[in-house]
Amino acid sequence: MMTEMTVTERIAALRGKMKEHGIDAWLVPTDDFHSSEYVGDYFKCRQYLSGFTGSAGTLVVMKDTAGLWTDGRYFLQAEAQLAGSGIDLYKMGQEGVPTVEDFLVDALREGQCLGFDGRTVSAREAAKLSERLKAKGVRLDYTHDLSGEVWTDRPALSARPVMLLGEEYAGRSRRDKLAGVREAMARSQADYFVLASLDDIAWLLNIRGDDVKCNPVVLSYVVVTAEKVLLFANEAAFDEECRSALEADGVKLLPYNNIYLWIGRIGAGSTVMLDGGKVNYALRAGIPEGVKVVDTVSPTLMAKAVKNPVEMENIRKAHLKDGVAVTRFMYWLKKRAEAARQAGSQVITDEEGTPVTEIGAAEKLSSFRREQEHYMGPSFDTIAGFGPHGAIVHYSATPETDCRLKMDDFLLVDSGGQYLEGTTDITRTFALGDVDEEHRKYFTLVLKGNLNLAAARFLYGCRGINLDYICRRPLWDLGLDYNHGTGHGVGYFLNVHEGPNGFRWRIVPERNDSCVLEEGMVTSDEPGLYLEGKFGIRHENLLLCRKGEKTPYGQFMYFETLTLVPFDLDGIDISLLNEEEIKLLNDYHAMVNEKIAPYLPAAERAWLKEATRPVSR
Repeated sequence: MMTEMTVTERIAALRGKMKEHGIDAWLVPTDDFHSSEYVGDYFKCRQYLSGFTGSAGTLVVMKDTAGLWTDGRYFLQAEAQLAGSGIDLYKMGQEGVPTVEDFLVDALREGQCLGFDGRTVSAREAAKLSERLKAKGVRLDYTHDLSGEVWTDRPALSARPVMLLGEEYAGRSRRDKLAGVREAMARSQADYFVLASLDDIAWLLNIRGDDVKCNPVVLSYVVVTAEKVLLFANEAAFDEECRSALEADGVKLLPYNNIYLWIGRIGAGSTVMLDGGKVNYALRAGIPEGVKVVDTVSPTLMAKAVKNPVEMENIRKAHLKDGVAVTRFMYWLKKRAEAARQAGSQVITDEEGTPVTEIGAAEKLSSFRREQEHYMGPSFDTIAGFGPHGAIVHYSATPETDCRLKMDDFLLVDSGGQYLEGTTDITRTFALGDVDEEHRKYFTLVLKGNLNLAAARFLYGCRGINLDYICRRPLWDLGLDYNHGTGHGVGYFLNVHEGPNGFRWRIVPERNDSCVLEEGMVTSDEPGLYLEGKFGIRHENLLLCRKGEKTPYGQFMYFETLTLVPFDLDGIDISLLNEEEIKLLNDYHAMVNEKIAPYLPAAERAWLKEATRPVSR
């Protein structure tokens, strides 16, 4: 729960704490203690101090200045939320904008101190900062939680109930997965493997939780040895069935914070394997001298990203159910727009005559998902942006910004679901009424990119960076672009953003999302275009990487499209599609109709046939 203090008052209070401890710059990342992208309420210190609510950002506070760094998804949102706060916005990746690290190296003087909560900065990132600042005589202080000292009514740590995920969903037993980890430990001659990333832990132990909104993970740390597994978590979150199943596979449950005591007692001469990009600095610094540390990418990362045959088949089922839900929402939305047209009204209303708003539309979509079997909740907060709001890439409607849906403009809806059978993520841009030539032109250019990437055939060994251009070319040809990646990996009933696979045109080392594409990886295909003050467009499907033919030139790969919802034909300018793209669109729509129609009532089934009708020039 946020206090009534203003952002400027919170920053002033933080500066008071900094002065008490002799700290000249205070670093506040978004991360929790596990390097998570999305965090629970307890960990939202950056949001509390700055007022910026986006999922990515870093705050730096000094005596006379403060800055917030965020990426292109949030430029417009951050400008609005930081206005009047005294916090400067640094637009990451833009020309002339320093990185957080470069800023600190330039701003701090010899003998000064950089402070941060060592549990919220990865070991690898802190080591880089330490190396660069040491040359200037700047020291690090990672032992305080000043943000927490200022945030007096901070929420408690989450301890939601933990559930077991059966092998009929996971496809592999935890014993089998642990055996794979131990093989990696043996190759590194490691006595201990320390794992801190929450989705990796959930995957490894076949457990799911609810400690991070929309991400079914459990606040925990894991240590694997040759004979046992130590699971540091809130013991009250595990019922007897869960405890017994874990104990049967050699998993011992210990208090969450005891990991820091345990790691300080590792005997000299031991070898610890960990991933310094995911283990926090305080944990790494607690390892005693005389203990060898092997810092390497976690063996769970690739194993988790490459879905096994059971997971792949389940994921198809999840997308079928999700496709039914989103298609029914599309039918409802288009029928409400048609009713407004017939009534000669510009305002779109529901069946009772109440105006439909962005929040109302998101709730209606959620109601269709809740009707699906094994639906466990959203995979992220729905983004429903009408008109100009659609140009804010990660827009989040609030009661203050929630606007009515009107005719003759776009509604962009980015949403997803968590099912026992998998995780979904889909964006559709809907034309409400008659949209003009500019709307349809850009809608179609973005669609061309989506269709062409989905149809890619490529040699094994290609990475996302090799394929990104396919999606951007229709926009780049006209000097246009979108300021986000083309695609991200997706977990299995886990985090909606998952490495190491993705599509982007340049490598961003800290993202670790441009690996070789393997069969079984699920990646989003989501080009967009955002015209500030006008409208936004994004078309997103999820793709499953598959093996194709093998020729004398090598193993070829292709994508299976998982998402099953029509693209809105009312937004398309057919003249801008070539014959191959028209065939790709028609083939996709034929598949959607074939798979979704059997699950719809008669009226919706008839509408879907028309919504997926073949088109031609």
